[in-house]
Amino acid sequence: MPVNPRAAEVGRLLFYDKILSGNRNISCGTCHHHDLGTGDGLSLGLGEGATGLGPKRRGQVDKRIPRNAPPLWNLGAKDIEVLFHDGRLSKSDLFGTGFNSPVEENLPAGLNGILAAQSLFPMTSRFEMAGTREDNEVSRAAARRMQEAWPLIARRVRAIPEYEAALRAAYPVITRREDIKITHIANAMADFINLEFQSFDSPYDRFLAGDPNALTPAQTRGHDLFFGGANCAACHSGRLLSDFDFHALALPQFGPGRTRLFDPAARDVGRMAETDRIEDAYRFRTPMLRNVALTAPYGHNGAYATLEGIVRHHLDPIAALADWSPDQVVLPPVKGLSDIDFIALQDTREQARLRARIDIEPRDLTDAQVADLVAFLHALTGENTKGRLGRPHVVPSGLKVD
Repeated sequence: MPVNPRAAEVGRLLFYDKILSGNRNISCGTCHHHDLGTGDGLSLGLGEGATGLGPKRRGQVDKRIPRNAPPLWNLGAKDIEVLFHDGRLSKSDLFGTGFNSPVEENLPAGLNGILAAQSLFPMTSRFEMAGTREDNEVSRAAARRMQEAWPLIARRVRAIPEYEAALRAAYPVITRREDIKITHIANAMADFINLEFQSFDSPYDRFLAGDPNALTPAQTRGHDLFFGGANCAACHSGRLLSDFDFHALALPQFGPGRTRLFDPAARDVGRMAETDRIEDAYRFRTPMLRNVALTAPYGHNGAYATLEGIVRHHLDPIAALADWSPDQVVLPPVKGLSDIDFIALQDTREQARLRARIDIEPRDLTDAQVADLVAFLHALTGENTKGRLGRPHVVPSGLKVD
């Protein structure tokens, strides 16, 4: 998608500015950091209330983030029509806003695309950025209706003279401070993400362009397996290496789960929570694979800390589920949570339901072939993985940059 360069510059600052969070203690960049492959390096993140980055992040939080922080590579691609692990945001005319989203017809007008729409929702999430209901005006508003929180965040931003000036320069339609809306903030961050994290300069891209020496022998064998006998390309297809569809892989369940009000225990039924169709139980969106070697842990809940681990799970989900152990995740210790992180594994009925819903067929590969597949996945790493504008050292709010 085209980028407004001035908007991208201010979006860079907003992305790393904790002013967007309810308690001014976490930014988008905290969990999608330049130094961590645009993720947070954790299986399940520690959101609002914790401190530090990646595996060193610590804090006494009430709940882990239920799903793995998805990477941001190439999210500005024009052919992306669905976002989030469960697809709860998609391009659609259903509500007259251009999107089907958790706020339905109440999504603010003026968003430039699905990436801008996506950026709105972490700000209103209690455990991600908003804070608990008693903490601040943003969290209290979001607890009533999430769309009530966005004007409060916009008011904070436009009260800072540097942001007012930068947004007016980026969007000439803004003629006075009060014209700055949450949509300008979201559009600016979307332009930054689109510009910053485009990645199509990997050895694989050089191979596609006709360079016969771009891949090593192991990567070439892995490429042939990926698009051949291993059948990876059945789901990881196209230039972004995703069909953007939803598939059940029986990844082990742990953590709080993304539960619905009537769920009896910690679990995550994935796409079914959005469609209410039983056939969508435990299905999650196929991830894109550009720079995948940089984005561990893997799976919608970060069940595997290594590429080899997630590859082997795909080869035989039932056997991998039986062999899986908690030492394959990256979870900072949290008092009161660490003792119950894996309680879902004790729910035998839920485990049986999980095993009964698998959309992929087992594949029999040797250890050498697995190594070749992993080698090919490393060939998807671009030359520039640190972005174009980079992480700012200071932001207009004066708050600390993670």
